[in-house]
Amino acid sequence: MPRSTVARINLDALRTNYRAACERSGGAKVMAVVKADGYGHGIARVASALADMAPKFAVACIEEAWAIRAAGHAQPVVLLQGVHAAGDLADCVHSNFEPVVHGEQQLAWMEQSGDAPTFWLKVNTGMNRLGFRGDALPAVMTKLEKMGAAPKLQGFVGHFACADDASSTMTLAQTANFETATAPWPTLMKSVGNSAAHFIPGQPLFDWSRPGIMLYGGSPIVGKTGPQLGLEPVMSLEAPLITTRVVKAGESVGYGAGWVAERDTRMGMVAIGYGDGYPRHAGTDTPAAIAGRRIRLIGRVSMDMLAVDLSNVSEAREGDLVELWGRTVGIDEVASCAGTISYELLTGLTSRVPRVSQ
Repeated sequence: MPRSTVARINLDALRTNYRAACERSGGAKVMAVVKADGYGHGIARVASALADMAPKFAVACIEEAWAIRAAGHAQPVVLLQGVHAAGDLADCVHSNFEPVVHGEQQLAWMEQSGDAPTFWLKVNTGMNRLGFRGDALPAVMTKLEKMGAAPKLQGFVGHFACADDASSTMTLAQTANFETATAPWPTLMKSVGNSAAHFIPGQPLFDWSRPGIMLYGGSPIVGKTGPQLGLEPVMSLEAPLITTRVVKAGESVGYGAGWVAERDTRMGMVAIGYGDGYPRHAGTDTPAAIAGRRIRLIGRVSMDMLAVDLSNVSEAREGDLVELWGRTVGIDEVASCAGTISYELLTGLTSRVPRVSQ
């Protein structure tokens, strides 16, 4: 019989968060970002839950788009990294995938193919990862006209570097750069809005927004948790207590003997560790919960288990489920204790943990 470690996926919460994105979109249409296996929730499961709501999906790469088609969904799928080989363009044409073109190599592939798919152009407004600088767009547009691909161009996309930081002025500057760069083509659509942009007062999201982490209940804003932003947690990660014991005052627990009991302490071992994707750097005082009551981790996280302090739940017994993150303990809290972000925790959960829809 398998252990009862599980990630419970609340699809109603996912749909609620998608509606929240729509309410914050300022009239923009909302494409659901389901890359990285639906942020660790299962791309087929997530796409199916949103299929009657989302007019487009967005993923990083074509294999993720194929997973959406395999799940039986026909919406256009935007490939945020575009294609990685010339031959993928024909698949985009036949399968209604919309690649984002961000460099000269992809332009060359499109010219060679002779049959361009519907596509987008990436504008580099200051993040300096992918895309054409604004002053290069006229030449790019001329090239598209010459190769006959311009009619297939949906519009322009950009991406914000600091939208999660309310104190940064970079989002304002990037928005201005984007508007200036794309102004000569007012009939083409525009998309810049990541999750964080939905929470910036007055921020234009143009024609299409692209929420990701907020759909799954994680916070896109520095210093805020998902629930503080009105988002519902979609994943509850649970694992069983597999033993309990009393650690005597002066005794330590786990590798490195990093935690030493100041007094006799009842503790338990939980069947989850960094081999499951729970963050190794979450240490003593990281919150967890049993039956809605908060407890704390003690000592180092091991590959297959971790220790918790049961001083406040004297009735806890072997087999009881411990919530590592979910409704009682927010994933953003755990991420903060581990020195990371909720995105990494969700996408880093390994296949050893089964996902179960609720």
